[in-house]
Amino acid sequence: MAKPSAQALAPSEKLDPSAAPLSAALRTIKKYPNRRLYDTATSAYVTLSEIKKLVMQAAPMVVVDAKTGADLTRSILLQIILEEESAGAPMFSEAVLYNIIRFYGHTMQGHMGSYLESHVQSFMDWQSKLGESSPNLSPEVWAQFMQWQAPLMHNMFSGLADPSQNVMAQMQEQMQKQIQKNTEQFLGVLGLKS
Repeated sequence: MAKPSAQALAPSEKLDPSAAPLSAALRTIKKYPNRRLYDTATSAYVTLSEIKKLVMQAAPMVVVDAKTGADLTRSILLQIILEEESAGAPMFSEAVLYNIIRFYGHTMQGHMGSYLESHVQSFMDWQSKLGESSPNLSPEVWAQFMQWQAPLMHNMFSGLADPSQNVMAQMQEQMQKQIQKNTEQFLGVLGLKS
């Protein structure tokens, strides 16, 4: 059986490292040809909702094909997201989904994943710190607070609706700084600027 990659662990570890002990063993879930999922830690079949609970608990896990040992973790996580998106209150608007799809095959595809990951991680860190400082708040108070925070969240995640604009703006800014620096160096060599 193939050893799970570090990438397979990264998303679950980043959710909330304090939720799972550091010594927690990697949990292996085997997916059989009949589509059943078998948790080797509990010696029992599990459902996608039970795997979702493991993710919510930040339990380190990997899903592998029982026959080939291929890592299927991403596929199972995407299935969970699809079920959640179909179940009622979706997290992603159609505009966001269109824009994400447009990045497949685009030259900026590699940057899109890291962009989304860093923003989601920032949000998770912010949420964790806020929760630690105010653990006794009721759901109603949280809802009011999040409504008050909507403009801040909009600004923070505005790049998700059209990330190409933000990436291009950042690239242009970096290019302008580099051109300015090169021009100053060139003028300095010619003795035209002190």
